[in-house]
Amino acid sequence: MAQQKNNHNTTVVVLGASKNPERYSNMAVKSLIEHGYNVIAVNPSGVEIHGIKPLRSLDEITGTVDTLTMYINAARSSAIADSIINLAAKRIIFNPGTENPQLAEQCEATGIKPCLACTLVMLNTGQF
Repeated sequence: MAQQKNNHNTTVVVLGASKNPERYSNMAVKSLIEHGYNVIAVNPSGVEIHGIKPLRSLDEITGTVDTLTMYINAARSSAIADSIINLAAKRIIFNPGTENPQLAEQCEATGIKPCLACTLVMLNTGQF
């Protein structure tokens, strides 16, 4: 199962989720679960992260996604821009180091709200 179910009705996709507990993407998965979000982790390795078996690509996701939080660099996100756009999340968070102005413009043009922010800070300050 790739999705962690909680009592919250909001689904968040963590693109670039890592099994390494020192990585921010790993901390984001953990914090999102603790805050009650439905979490879908995406990592080609398929290695379990905080009880979630990640999907290998965005193209495997079905259903409504509220937020896509990015933990991959601009070169990698540009290479899968179509999959990111087709996911049709309500917003996309470009965490520090993942900024991609061209992709942000494409998202905005299709109705996806781009945010330059840090998921962990947003969660810890009640701004998520």
